[in-house]
Amino acid sequence: MNSLMEGTGSKVCWFVGASYGGTNDQTDRFVDKGVWENGYGNKYLDLVQSIKPGERIAIKSTYTRKHNLPFDNRGHVASVMAIKAIGIVTKNHGDGRIVEVDWTKLEEPREWYFYTYRSTIWQVLPGDWCADGLISFTFEGQPQDIDRFRNGPYWRERFGDASKDTPRFLWAKFYMEVADKLMDYRDRRAELVKALRDIAGRMEGLTNLHDRYKNGNIASLQDICPFTTMGIFNRGITEANRKIIAGELAKFLKVVEPVPDSFEGIPILNNLKSWFFGFEKNREPDDIDSLWRIFAEALRFTDSEQGGDESAFIKAYDNVTDRYGIGSNITMGLYWIRPWNFPTLDSRSKSYIEKNLGIKIGLNGPKGNCNAQDYLSLLNKLEAHFQEPNYPVHSFPELSLAAWSYQDHDETSQQDNSVMNVGPSEDSDECSEDDFPKNLEVKPYSLDDILADGCFVERSRLEQILERLRVKKNLILQGPPGTGKTWLAKRLAFALMGQQSVKSRIRVVQFHPNLSYEDFVRGWRPSGDGKLSLVDGPFMEMIESAAKSPQVKHVIVIEEINRGNPAQIFGEMLTLLEVDKRTPTEGLELCYRREVDERVYVPDNLYVIGTMNIADRSLALVDLALRRRFAFVDLQPTLGQPWREWVHREFTIALEVLDEIERRIGALNNDIAGDASLGKQFQVGHSYVTPPTGARINDAQEWFKQVVLTEIGPLLEEYWFDAIEKADNAKQRLLDGF
Repeated sequence: MNSLMEGTGSKVCWFVGASYGGTNDQTDRFVDKGVWENGYGNKYLDLVQSIKPGERIAIKSTYTRKHNLPFDNRGHVASVMAIKAIGIVTKNHGDGRIVEVDWTKLEEPREWYFYTYRSTIWQVLPGDWCADGLISFTFEGQPQDIDRFRNGPYWRERFGDASKDTPRFLWAKFYMEVADKLMDYRDRRAELVKALRDIAGRMEGLTNLHDRYKNGNIASLQDICPFTTMGIFNRGITEANRKIIAGELAKFLKVVEPVPDSFEGIPILNNLKSWFFGFEKNREPDDIDSLWRIFAEALRFTDSEQGGDESAFIKAYDNVTDRYGIGSNITMGLYWIRPWNFPTLDSRSKSYIEKNLGIKIGLNGPKGNCNAQDYLSLLNKLEAHFQEPNYPVHSFPELSLAAWSYQDHDETSQQDNSVMNVGPSEDSDECSEDDFPKNLEVKPYSLDDILADGCFVERSRLEQILERLRVKKNLILQGPPGTGKTWLAKRLAFALMGQQSVKSRIRVVQFHPNLSYEDFVRGWRPSGDGKLSLVDGPFMEMIESAAKSPQVKHVIVIEEINRGNPAQIFGEMLTLLEVDKRTPTEGLELCYRREVDERVYVPDNLYVIGTMNIADRSLALVDLALRRRFAFVDLQPTLGQPWREWVHREFTIALEVLDEIERRIGALNNDIAGDASLGKQFQVGHSYVTPPTGARINDAQEWFKQVVLTEIGPLLEEYWFDAIEKADNAKQRLLDGF
């Protein structure tokens, strides 16, 4: 169990391309001349200038492959990066264009999978397992741990072991094959339009194939783009008709993949805006051609085994977004054709990305839209985050699904302006809200999932805690440091709701000495125009969200509730928390009202879970008013068989090592509990000796030693601040002979 970062001490490494904008591979020239050149004019200048002599550099080529892979890809396209040459930077000219390199060309390129990057220059910093693995593979000749990458957060949905049993997003293969087959009709569009008319003649619900011409006539559509073609079964119609239309189109295209049983995570078009181009009277002669061009370049960009041409994709993307009625809505079509490679920027996804994930989307294109550079920058940021074990989502389909489940506090049920052309209205089969999928996938969550996630509390005890939360509605988890209070609080919220929920239904805040009523409930704050505005805090936002959706449970988790002044922070809300006060008739007037007769109450479906560290001497005792309104649950250090088995299974730590760790921590806690100046509330929790999710432990004894020296030891010194020798002796007993 070695928690030292893998690769610590290594310098930054650089992975660079050797062809620019589709030009010939420059690898041999670079190796012969002992240089690497930035061939993109004024692009990447600052990055190239930051390369330092002595740093390692490699020439790479990034592409994708579907066949002849050294693992079972289950029909999915995998990202590949070939390493062609490696070297050491000897000089940087400082102009952002040329660095001198002592190159060694490989006899045959070595292929690396999954963790790749398409941009010409990639700065790889050591310190996480993906980067460390790539550095070792490239510069030290080590093999890639393919199984670990297959099961990494970003890739496990498609390639991981667990996905074999519980696959999601099975529709993606069907959509990708439909796109592949459509490519054959780029120059045979008359055949495609005729086939769509034939489908429309055989079934109801497909009535949007009429064009409006400059002379005022309405007649059959004569041309069509691939995105609008896929849109015929991605509109606000019933799921049954979506399947039928998709099946008819697949039959014509000779698609082998079966029509999907569900369409989770797929944004759909508004029935009144279901074309990706304008009527003939509004569009330019080459509008549809431009859509076929971005379609082709997108497939080439993601699928080419020689490496997609980013510049061609950028040119095609920027060309189409400036067309009538398209803008960044083209991203929905890109998502359809390659859902694992492109994000959709429909209105809900944009809101989720910016407000839930905290990523600002660039809008530097025409009419305030997202241009190609903005789009690729966002794509790269998201893919990087997807590799983080605890990130809310780990793929573009998962992001889209979460976004369509997400209800922003500031949003009403707005219509998505996916495609601006207003075609003929659908006269039947309409959904009540055209752009909202009706088959959202919900990931259930129960007490069994809490246990599977690594909770060591007995199931019967968890049942009692959850029942107290249901009845009392306000619960505080209290205990010594390291007993997993916050960890358990969030999972109790999921179990209460029965699913892993999105941000709109669960909120996590932390109390601290400077937090006030104005921050938590409502108060006056400066606005951008220099005036004061009345702003709701997180508690009022959760009250409003719960009131709008009374049929579903909402939870606010308050970390370290006793670190602030709860009575002052809650104000009159403290009274409203009581179970028998949670009705409109018990509503109270707030300190800061929006309206003269405004009365606020806490909805019955809003639950509060707090955590409290009872070992912190700096915290005041909780007053009786708060205690009366909350149920209090004690959490204790919980080692033992469940802890040993879980840590052994997740981190492959030998059971005999875990037995010894448990024995030593147990002895320490007995000493603490028996100390008259401390007591049981100061014991050391099991979280200290439970590795975090995603950690890779190579040396268990060294890992435990570091935990003692850097985490438990300082805690003991704080406990026995007036008897440092006692703390030192306790620390030494943890380490002796281990």
